[in-house]
Amino acid sequence: MRLKVDVIATSIVRAALAAKKVTQTIPIVAALASDPVGQGLVQSYARPGGNVTGVAEEAGPLEEKALEFLISAVPSAKRVAVLTVASFDLNRDTPERIALAARALKLELHLVEVGKPEEFEAAFARMRKDRVDALIVMRSAMFYIHGVRIAELAVKHRLPTSSRLFGFAEAGGLMTYHVDVAENWRRAAGYVDKILRGAKPGDLPFEQPTKFQLTVNLKTARAIGVKLPQSLLLRADRVIQ
Repeated sequence: MRLKVDVIATSIVRAALAAKKVTQTIPIVAALASDPVGQGLVQSYARPGGNVTGVAEEAGPLEEKALEFLISAVPSAKRVAVLTVASFDLNRDTPERIALAARALKLELHLVEVGKPEEFEAAFARMRKDRVDALIVMRSAMFYIHGVRIAELAVKHRLPTSSRLFGFAEAGGLMTYHVDVAENWRRAAGYVDKILRGAKPGDLPFEQPTKFQLTVNLKTARAIGVKLPQSLLLRADRVIQ
């Protein structure tokens, strides 16, 4: 703000909220904002109001889709764990949505909460004790930062994993299903262009994402003894060999 910029472009919703806190006049465009209405970033998707607009990071039941992809990879799975961060309130209803999807698939769900990376080992020991067959890794900055460690533990315990975390399959997870980040940034750049040409951010609808990516890691599949069905491989946007 001190630099008197014309537009501020941000990624996640917390970055946009931080920018909004210091300026109500400089336009803000968020490229990857989760739940922008629920988080108080904008008034509504159709009419954001104020000085913020952008593209949302979620659209519909992506965690449920991640669960469906996981079960298609491991159809024999009956018990599925959900690894989440204790007291993390982003997308508060997500575990409940996954629970509904799990019931529809006749799965037994186990919620496993951790508060810090030092608790990962104990969390996986608990999963082994509960004899879970597969694992959904929820989104959080901590899991993103420590994705390689989580993937290593999953391979050690031979647990198939699925997540919405960007880059999780590249870190060694079995698969990830997430918004096409590059596409969101391209659309956000289009909004920056409109604002620089005179449009008001509050008049530009906060858009929903339209492109998603499924990435599967064949190396991880071989390491844990899972043979991925050809139908899943054909649906994947990227296959890591």
